[in-house]
Amino acid sequence: MSEEIPVKAVQVKLVLLGEAAVGKSSLVLRFCQGDFNENTSPTIGAAFLTQKCRLENRIVKFEIWDTAGQERFHSLAPMYYRNAQAAVVVYDVTKSASLEKAKAWVKELQRQANANIVIALVGNKVDLVSSSTASPAEVAKPKVAENEGGADAEENEDQEDDASPSPSPSAAEEASDDVRQVPTAEAEAYAKESGLLFFEASAKTGHNVGEIFTEIAKTIPFDTISPKPTTAQSGNRRSANTNENNNVNLGENQQAKKGGCC
Repeated sequence: MSEEIPVKAVQVKLVLLGEAAVGKSSLVLRFCQGDFNENTSPTIGAAFLTQKCRLENRIVKFEIWDTAGQERFHSLAPMYYRNAQAAVVVYDVTKSASLEKAKAWVKELQRQANANIVIALVGNKVDLVSSSTASPAEVAKPKVAENEGGADAEENEDQEDDASPSPSPSAAEEASDDVRQVPTAEAEAYAKESGLLFFEASAKTGHNVGEIFTEIAKTIPFDTISPKPTTAQSGNRRSANTNENNNVNLGENQQAKKGGCC
């Protein structure tokens, strides 16, 4: 039997964009390290991470630039999405304004980024929506049975009067709708119209996080990717102070700083 020829990893530059606090860094942390941190600091400039994704016929090594979502860092974004083969534009399903910001990023990418860039629109924090939905069993409360005895009947009536009214199942559904401000159908229709991949995910639970990057890896037109010279690549890594196993954040003055969830 002939020995299996090792497959060389194809390097893909990927950038994350979106409004502040939609969970971009948390999605990357979940994908790269399988972890979630409830209390993380806003990203300053950008953070750099790498992770490999194995397909049937190739290995894709994602070089991920997780950008800051604050408006003051917007002018730095082009240096991160320039020459990127893929982009993940994130919004928060509980904030309708974050979808509008995501649409603005999509327009900018389609206008200024690589013509063959693969863009995925991702609605994060679906765990907040699912956890807010109450089951009918939790909502329905049995009525207190009436007793024939006068004293017992009066006591039961007092208990019923003191008890707060229980919400109906429809009220629970309305509460869930209030938490979710971006309907799935609306975002999915926009993604289809704009030629984007679409996912709803949760960095907290890990729902759909791996699927996002796997689908991007399957969709990228690899015949358009030019191989990078090893020498130039390592030189660029040194000049940017990057490390494959650590986060690296570049601030406004391009100083290395520590970052977190944006």
